[in-house]
Amino acid sequence: MGTRTFFHQREEEQKEERQHSLQMTSTTRKKKFKTSEQEETFSPSELSIAAALALTSEIPLDYKIRREADILELEQRGQKRIRFGNDMEKLEKEVIWNCRLLRVRADRKALRRKAAEKARMEKEYIELRSGRAPMFWIPLRVHAVWERMEVTLACTVLASPPPQVTWYKNGVRIDPRLAPAGKYKIKNKFGMLTLCISRCSMEDSAEYSVEIKNQYGEAYSFATVLVRKYYGTESGFDSEIYRRSLLAREADFAFPLKPLFAREKEPFTLSAYFSSDLPEHQRNITWFRDGELLQNSEGRELKYQDREASLTVACAHKEDEGFYTIHVPSLDGYKEQTTYVFVRDAAAETAGAPGSPLNVKCHDVHKDCLTLSWVAPSDHGGSPVLGYHIERCVAGSEDWVPCNEKPVKTCRHPVLGLTEGQTYQFRVKAVNKQGVSHPSKPSDPVTTYDPSKDKRVTVIQYDEGRTIEILKDDLEGHIKVPLPPTNVHASEVREDYVALAWDEPDPRGKEPLQYYVEKSLVGSNSWQMVNLDMPANAPRFALFDLGKGKSYCFRVRSVNKYGLSEPSLPSEPVTAGAKLAPLPPPSQVLAFRDTKTSVVLQWDKLKDGLEPLGYYIYCRETGTEEWQTVNNKPVTCNEFTVPGLQPGKEYVFCVKSVSEAGLSESSPETDPIVVRPAIACPSAPRGFVLLHCGKTNMTIAWKPPKRKGGAKILGYFLDQHDTAELDWHEVNIQPIPQRVYTVSNLEEGHLYQFRASAVNMAGVGEVSEPSDLFKCEEWTMREPGPPYDVQCFEVRDSSLQLRWEAPLYTGASPVTGYYVDMCEAGAEDWKQLNKQPTATTHMKVSDLETGKCYIFRVRAQNKAGIGPPSLPSDPVVAKTKPGTNEIELGVDEEGFIYLAFEAPEKNDSSEFIWTKDYEGPPDADRVQMEEKGNKSKLILKEPSEKDLGTYSVEVTDVDDEISASRTLTKEDLDKLLKRSHEIRNPLIKLISGWNIDVLEKGEVRLWLEVEKLSPNAELRLIFNDKELTSTPTHKINFVKGKGLVELIIQNFCDDDKGLYTAQLQDGKAKNQFTLVLLDECFDRVAEEADAKRRQWKKKQGPHFIENLKWKVTESCEVLLTCKAANLSKDTSFQWLFNRKARAGGTFDPQTGIGTLRIKKITKADEGQYKAVVSDDRGEDYTQLDLTKGAFEDLLKELCRISALSATPLKIQPTAEGIKIYTDVKYYTDYMKTTWYHKEKQLESRDRLKAGSTMNQVWLHILDPTDADKGKYTLELFDGNNSHKLSTDLSGQAFEDALAEHKRLKEAAIAEKRRARVVQGLPDVATIMEDKTLCLTCCVSGDPYPEITWFKNEKVIVFKDRYKMDVKGTVVTITIEKVCNEDTGKYSIYVKNKYGSETGQVTISVYKHGEIPIGMEEKEITGGVVMKKPK
Repeated sequence: MGTRTFFHQREEEQKEERQHSLQMTSTTRKKKFKTSEQEETFSPSELSIAAALALTSEIPLDYKIRREADILELEQRGQKRIRFGNDMEKLEKEVIWNCRLLRVRADRKALRRKAAEKARMEKEYIELRSGRAPMFWIPLRVHAVWERMEVTLACTVLASPPPQVTWYKNGVRIDPRLAPAGKYKIKNKFGMLTLCISRCSMEDSAEYSVEIKNQYGEAYSFATVLVRKYYGTESGFDSEIYRRSLLAREADFAFPLKPLFAREKEPFTLSAYFSSDLPEHQRNITWFRDGELLQNSEGRELKYQDREASLTVACAHKEDEGFYTIHVPSLDGYKEQTTYVFVRDAAAETAGAPGSPLNVKCHDVHKDCLTLSWVAPSDHGGSPVLGYHIERCVAGSEDWVPCNEKPVKTCRHPVLGLTEGQTYQFRVKAVNKQGVSHPSKPSDPVTTYDPSKDKRVTVIQYDEGRTIEILKDDLEGHIKVPLPPTNVHASEVREDYVALAWDEPDPRGKEPLQYYVEKSLVGSNSWQMVNLDMPANAPRFALFDLGKGKSYCFRVRSVNKYGLSEPSLPSEPVTAGAKLAPLPPPSQVLAFRDTKTSVVLQWDKLKDGLEPLGYYIYCRETGTEEWQTVNNKPVTCNEFTVPGLQPGKEYVFCVKSVSEAGLSESSPETDPIVVRPAIACPSAPRGFVLLHCGKTNMTIAWKPPKRKGGAKILGYFLDQHDTAELDWHEVNIQPIPQRVYTVSNLEEGHLYQFRASAVNMAGVGEVSEPSDLFKCEEWTMREPGPPYDVQCFEVRDSSLQLRWEAPLYTGASPVTGYYVDMCEAGAEDWKQLNKQPTATTHMKVSDLETGKCYIFRVRAQNKAGIGPPSLPSDPVVAKTKPGTNEIELGVDEEGFIYLAFEAPEKNDSSEFIWTKDYEGPPDADRVQMEEKGNKSKLILKEPSEKDLGTYSVEVTDVDDEISASRTLTKEDLDKLLKRSHEIRNPLIKLISGWNIDVLEKGEVRLWLEVEKLSPNAELRLIFNDKELTSTPTHKINFVKGKGLVELIIQNFCDDDKGLYTAQLQDGKAKNQFTLVLLDECFDRVAEEADAKRRQWKKKQGPHFIENLKWKVTESCEVLLTCKAANLSKDTSFQWLFNRKARAGGTFDPQTGIGTLRIKKITKADEGQYKAVVSDDRGEDYTQLDLTKGAFEDLLKELCRISALSATPLKIQPTAEGIKIYTDVKYYTDYMKTTWYHKEKQLESRDRLKAGSTMNQVWLHILDPTDADKGKYTLELFDGNNSHKLSTDLSGQAFEDALAEHKRLKEAAIAEKRRARVVQGLPDVATIMEDKTLCLTCCVSGDPYPEITWFKNEKVIVFKDRYKMDVKGTVVTITIEKVCNEDTGKYSIYVKNKYGSETGQVTISVYKHGEIPIGMEEKEITGGVVMKKPK
């Protein structure tokens, strides 16, 4: 470009020089031309001309030259005026001519380039604006031809950009290169596609289809070609074939085959149903799986019965998965349906184990070896497959033997050590970290044999069919020692093994051969025999456990009974251990909408000639992490329909390649796709009805298409047909948005038919069938016309909602009401549902029978009468469809009351239509509508009683009716308003109120749990009107994410008694919770905390392992015992009673047992007993409460044992009377005693005295008489039970007792009158010298006794200092001025006739200033000191 610019500039300079030199001789006016390198502007017309030129073919060269010359000549004529001429002018002409010619050529090329560039951009822009999905303007049509004729299939397509075209025959792509020369000719000219089939044969009878595809979509067209044979005169209308086609009514499929989901190891049945019984010529039904014909077998049954053709598999395996096709013969060929059967993995025996492998096949079978291959499972169980285990068994047995010790890493492996002529079956198991899979389906039986045997037999035919067989072995009998094998090479090199193959020596010899294999590392000269123990019987052998990355050479020796051959030539070096890499995943995985439960996947096949075994497909729902396996058997195509998806859910997909190395990585995920039907053209409208008629116009209505094509109906095209004419005429050019239209400019009295077609974004749908004949004459009837558009909504098991439109023709007066009629589908008897006309255009129909099909019609009424009925509604089955949703009534997070409805399916153009009371949309000022995905919400702005009523919702632009209703009642509104208030004024929700836990160390944990709180939540903990803060002794924990509030108190004591309040706030939500820790609750917690604290301390020092307990012994003693452990020599033990030390207890440090014995328990012993053990490591105690009930329990036990210890009643005479008594070990007042005499209860009175002592219970009969004779009974009650003792006081027993009583009475009288010293004398008296001693005592006796005093056993003579004074019963002895001689033992002796008695005293005299040792002083009257021993 730079060179070219330079030359142009040079030419311009030369031109300016020439012009300057010629200015003196000539004057020429010339037009200045811009060069191609200068900027040029063009008009729109020039650009359009240039674009047209650029798009046309190249102009011939001679035409260009002539045109350029003409242009130059015209320019010269109009632009140049010659004033004078000379030679220089001629030169100038030539120069100008040549320059102009060069410029024109250059400028035209530049102009053409710019025009072509701009035209190309314009063309691309126009193509982008006019881009559209391909469609068939004229589709393929059916052809029937005779054999050996030529047939051409043609269709016209519209698409921008031009589509890619593919032709198929019975679903298989047509490749002219693979067919016989000239068989197929495919052309594509200006949008017209043709397929020419030459010299048709019977094999050309098939279904042909063409697929057109561009970036905006794809389209298909199908046609059948039927090739007939010529049968001469029998091939016309008189032929048997034609007659049979007229007479026989062929059956067709009643329903399409649906995908079937089976489970491995379980049976499944695939059924096809027909519209009628199959005639004879259609009963040859055939089934195919992936194009392979299926036959009846042991595990498979094909059957036809009662309009049903079924295929049953008794035990499903993954190999049974695939495309199943049923062929039913017909006169035109055959009818077929295809579906896919999925076989899911059986439940794994070990969780996480992989799925089972499949397609186990045998290859390269020889005498003693073969190669086994299989396909990896689609599901690895969550961890990669580590390898495979191979098992074999002899066909017919179930004795499976492992073939490999280590797991095989690839899906191909040689099996050695087989027996020639034996039939085997093989199966494979996959292994991962979690476990082993189920075994695969066993392979087909395979018999080992010598494949070269047939090659060594020569067959010679002679004499009309006779043969002579010549064995090559017989011709080689001269061979003794065999020759070496040849062509030793590696047939397979894998990570686990190297498979060798070689050719047998030729000649081989007659004797059977075996082979030894030798290996050698490349670079070394040493050879090692590898199969010395197991020579190979076939020219195949596999070597395992070779060094990875090392190169080997191999050679083979032949051996027979005569000897060993020389080694063969070494093989080429083979490097072992090369890992077989998995194939790459497919690319460009695209997902397309198909149906409401399926999605179509497409992907690019692998490049660079890579051929996988197939592809596995995986899917997952958006928002989840778990991938689901779609197919368990690899599919070989690059397009697949994934069924069984949830309508309206969003999915992503990926694909993996399958090879011998296993599964590839996952392909890139597809874009998320919502499961919805693909957009298609709608079906035809139907149900035309005449609503109103004038003289020259008619108002027509019709029903919408049954199938809307997954998009909104944009309008309708209407055609009319006058029966007086032949042609149909368009009524409208633009689509009619409504289904009611008034057709004008009609001829009065003529009969007209109408037809329509619907249009959506995919295009114009089918044309409907013509309507009935409608006569154009003006309606003058007084009754109203027919209502129209009768539709059923909210269809449930026993009810539905009916809706219609009012008639357009009202008659002589306005419509006053409607009557609704109903009948069952197929019947003709209509039943009127309402006795009184309904004024509204809707009505709820109830009490329907579930599962029955009904149709409805409506009649309008005015004052003149009832008009004609409407067109019947579509048949409707009274049954709630699966997946039907109802309107949800609730309150959202912000406290707004709403009604929500979720559609089970919805198209992109679908809308939610809400109505209130079926009259129209709700008041926009009172409600707000929101829509998200498949869910619509109606929010009440200011809920009140004005909003009460029935709300209904309907989803538009769907094939199946989707609607629901909900009545908002006053009760519902009150509940929702309450809930709304709670949300707008929220309370933090309590999950678990205040709880009290006592921890191991005696710490007290107060905690409560509320709902989860945000990080901004706040807590205030109040104790007795004071806010607590976290301290080491009172630790506060607030876990917001769990909603946990806790307070841990280290040393729980009386200071912690009171009210605890937790005040929580989280945004708007708040709440407070109070714990009352007082009285019994506090005492219980304090006691438990103290116990836990002591329990903890026990682990650190001495502690009690047996708490204090009581026991009553058989001797009625109470024992309190406990046991301590972890003692040391410094451990001390102490008993406490009512918090004071208690003596009398014992403790054994060796055993740790402490004992407190209470011999005779009394009321004074009631109280708290405590045992304390302590040392420098700590202290522990155990406490026993013997008060109230516990003490009563002890007394009851004591009374029980005492009552059981009671002796039989005894009789004891006394001086006062007769005493009846029993001895007990211990008697307490708690024991109740009752005496009976002759079964009559006795009460204490003058002569009967009942009493007791600690060891005795008695009854004293004073002054007994004969009336006191009889049986006496003592009843002892211990608090729970009664114990009775009896004795008989009569007869001799009474006489003896009475006599003894009298005797004792007399002795008692004598004892009473006996002389005695009653009182007064001390044991010891101490007195100081010179003091006066007075000793006084009392005496008694009747008669009065004689009195005598003794000193040191000598009678005292009373004189001088000794004096005695007797005053009545008081006797006094006085010693004046005592001295040391008065020290001694003094006694008084009294005596009368009934007896005597002596009283003694010891007198001690001490000197002045001495203090008697060991004596306590007590002053008495007269200065005498009385001294008593301590």
